[in-house]
Amino acid sequence: MDQVITVPTSQRVKTKLGPLLPLLSFVLIDLLILSLSRFMLSIWQSERVFTVNDYEQIFLGGLRIDFSALGYLFAPALLMVIIATLLHQTRLLRLPLKIYLVAGSLLLLFFELITPTFILEYDLRPNRLFIDYLIYPKEVFSMLFGGYKLEMVTTLLVLGLAGKSLVLAYNRLWRPAVKGTFWSQITLQLLLVCLLVLGARGTLGHRPINPALVAFSNDHLLNDLSLNSAYSVAFANKQLKNEMSSADYYGPMDTQTLLSEVRRTLQDSQADYGDPLAPTKTMHTSPFPQRKKNLVILLQESLGARYVGKLGGLPLTPNLDQLMDEGWNFTQMYATGTRSVRGIEAVVTGFTPTAARSVVKLGKSQQNFFTLAGFLAQQGYHTQFVYGGESHFDNMKSFFLGNGFQDIVEGADFDKVDFTGSWGASDEDLYDQADKEFTQLQEKGKPFFSLVFTSSNHSPFEYPDGKITPYDSPKQTRNNAAKYSDYALGQFIRKAKQSNYWKDTVFVVVADHDSRVHGSSLVPVRHFRIPAVIFGQDVPHKVENRLASQIDLGPTLLSFIGASGEHPMLGNDFTQPLKADQPRAMLQYDKNFAYLKAGKAIVFQPHKTPQTFLLDSENLVPTQTDARLTKEAHAYANFGSLAYEKGWYQP
Repeated sequence: MDQVITVPTSQRVKTKLGPLLPLLSFVLIDLLILSLSRFMLSIWQSERVFTVNDYEQIFLGGLRIDFSALGYLFAPALLMVIIATLLHQTRLLRLPLKIYLVAGSLLLLFFELITPTFILEYDLRPNRLFIDYLIYPKEVFSMLFGGYKLEMVTTLLVLGLAGKSLVLAYNRLWRPAVKGTFWSQITLQLLLVCLLVLGARGTLGHRPINPALVAFSNDHLLNDLSLNSAYSVAFANKQLKNEMSSADYYGPMDTQTLLSEVRRTLQDSQADYGDPLAPTKTMHTSPFPQRKKNLVILLQESLGARYVGKLGGLPLTPNLDQLMDEGWNFTQMYATGTRSVRGIEAVVTGFTPTAARSVVKLGKSQQNFFTLAGFLAQQGYHTQFVYGGESHFDNMKSFFLGNGFQDIVEGADFDKVDFTGSWGASDEDLYDQADKEFTQLQEKGKPFFSLVFTSSNHSPFEYPDGKITPYDSPKQTRNNAAKYSDYALGQFIRKAKQSNYWKDTVFVVVADHDSRVHGSSLVPVRHFRIPAVIFGQDVPHKVENRLASQIDLGPTLLSFIGASGEHPMLGNDFTQPLKADQPRAMLQYDKNFAYLKAGKAIVFQPHKTPQTFLLDSENLVPTQTDARLTKEAHAYANFGSLAYEKGWYQP
């Protein structure tokens, strides 16, 4: 009797699947990578994750997002299998399919490996910021080599080991021969196409899945943990291409209603808005017309209130603290965002924040867009930007030169540089050059406006030895960098007070944003509070405890220097009377927008109903809806995008 050879069921299944076997296996491998990463991140952030009742939504929503991401990732691989099957050439698939599957898995793994570092810096998964930084490889790699060597080495080692393991796994899984009829193979493959399409869409609804569909918490990071980092970056890239307006996120508002709400809340109730092409442009009259002062803005990199002793922070800024005792100290100043370009946008243009990129980087705002530089240039000022790095970074050079800045002095132009870090010349070198520029401009007898932007207080926090007594160790920490930056500021102020330009200049020190904005709320309000102090020979000491925004600095500074004229800025002029409920601030945290006013905060999230909160020591406490304030907030949330699209923000 002939012996019957029984083929194991698993072997028969493998043979029938053929080249689909490694594809399906890699789906499971990638799903395991993403799920394990999400679990480990959740354990790491357990104090925030497991204190909410519905934390399981992180994993349930995460599975939906992962299936969607894998659906898009594996669609080209499945297409290759289908084409090879139709041509009866499945053996030719081995190498291209291997390259695609292994590379795709490594890409997913790479984004998960860099996620902890990104969360430490931004309290979010990699998103559009990751894309923005790709444009500047020199600065980014210099920063990475300067402060993230261990993270880089670890990532490369893990990727190398994973790559080798994935190649071995693929080789064991590859089955060129397929048992079964041609039509059974095609039927199975078409079934998989349907499953991939369903997985990629993530829903049977009209619109495919997006981050809003899996958002469940007031903690922005918890919602981000429901994503995976490759999906987060891919979704951000898609949005960058579309540059959606705020109305797409927060809901539309009739244009006339929006303008009525904005105008109703502006400081000058008798203002005349005579230009329909610039519907917020109106006359600004300085209460000090006899003045014609120079204006210097000292924009401080990443200096949140928590680093400033006078604002209840760490004792790292004795020189800034002293300035606050001499000048006009804004104790409740709030940044509009978390990036330098957002701070530049607010301070230099007075523009309200949006869910899109800063106008510094958008195409339509590269010319004919209002800035303080353009305004003052028309009044005979020499206008300049002084920066220790390369001014092309974040598109600053193009934006500035196209909108009123006549002169750009960057690190390569400095007369002397004693210390160079990843982001350019040290703050001491920057201030030395600024002092030379101001001295020369003063001697020419022409008023000047200068924006001076520091960079030492930026990761990887490099600064020269022997200048300060470190606050903590190791040397390159945020606290030490903030302390050094303040040291350099103090050196400059002492020199400026002895200069020929001191008596004719109004200065302001203001931060662009806080460093490492994070917190378990929709918008971590406390991390938007920043220092701001106006000072100079003719600036009296005053402690300003009213709520203020970076967009208020433009109108206030124009008044201080005696500059009058028409402009479109919406900020409050703190040299003029303000009603008790007039002060407000606008905060953009990724896609969330917060409007602070009269002890309340209205928070808008994409495609969700706006929420009303009470502000309790900068914490958001849910309360009943304030319909009137929500309508006002909605107008401001949508204003920036509409003004940009319609070209309202003209000089």
